[in-house]
Amino acid sequence: MTHLATLAKEVDEDKVTPGVLGFIVFAVMALAVWGLMKSMNKHMGKVAFTEAPDPKADAPRDASGDADKG
Repeated sequence: MTHLATLAKEVDEDKVTPGVLGFIVFAVMALAVWGLMKSMNKHMGKVAFTEAPDPKADAPRDASGDADKG
């Protein structure tokens, strides 16, 4: 790691910043999350939250609560 320090004019070991690469990674992740949320909202709009009625539940029941078996 010391050979990389020779490329910099002055290295302050107490100051650490993410730099341009950190910003680019953060921006890409933010765009990915935005795209996923947009896609999720589109797919959730297609979901029908009303449950279809169960045809077996509509069968008449006798006194014991069992469905009529024929």
